[in-house]
Amino acid sequence: MKFYLGAHQPIWLTRVPDVPLLVSHRRLGHRRTLPRAVTEWALDSGGFTELQLHGRWQINAKDYVRAVRRYADEIGMLSLAAAQDWMCEQHILQRTGLTVHGHQRRTVDNFIRLRELAPELPWLPTLQGWTPSDYQRCVDLYEQAGIALAAEPLVGIGSVCRRQSSADVEHIVRTFAARQLNLHGFGIKITGLTRYATALTSSDSMAWSRRGRYVPGCGPSHRTESNCLHFALDWYQKIQTAVNPAESTPQPGRPRSRRETTGEPARPLLDRP
Repeated sequence: MKFYLGAHQPIWLTRVPDVPLLVSHRRLGHRRTLPRAVTEWALDSGGFTELQLHGRWQINAKDYVRAVRRYADEIGMLSLAAAQDWMCEQHILQRTGLTVHGHQRRTVDNFIRLRELAPELPWLPTLQGWTPSDYQRCVDLYEQAGIALAAEPLVGIGSVCRRQSSADVEHIVRTFAARQLNLHGFGIKITGLTRYATALTSSDSMAWSRRGRYVPGCGPSHRTESNCLHFALDWYQKIQTAVNPAESTPQPGRPRSRRETTGEPARPLLDRP
């Protein structure tokens, strides 16, 4: 399973040549100059924050395509780009005033529009819903629109990262993996990922940053580890060891983590303190 390390700082794209990164459009869209990537990376649309703050998407499909084309050209090495999907957590539904079905319809329509506008970009179709039957309905909407999800290189599973029940997420993931979909899990909890990573083609997480909020900073320049590259790489190495043991050996060219350079004992692998 390929694992994308969530990154707050776009400059990390220039510093970790063998660690796939996930960077949000919200961290890139305002920048006049962009870093040149030395590693493959995935673009998160920032949809959860967008809907939570505004109750709708404030950037239209054409402008989003323009931004993603710029990232692909100027940053390079873009392996997937999330569409402007609509998450289905209850408080997001309350914020938008729409139903799960309304969010699903908008998610599918947006993916179709983005692919029409820029078929050369690596758009990721994403399933949104809350119950297993919701997700199946989303599959049906894609198929009714002529999108054969089993033929897609990757299909996202959304609205899972903030769930309390890891068992519910596992059931959803295994259900659709059994239908020969190559799944990407958005922000799946690490405790769950260690159980069903084999059902996923890829996943991502920024859980290291939440954990780092409660860890004193390793130097005088920052109070906690919530934005520390070395702390993030330390955490990433633990995830690789847990879910991809054959790929866990550090490779040449990657900045070594603090644990590798100082011999500090490993911290616990936790989603949260």
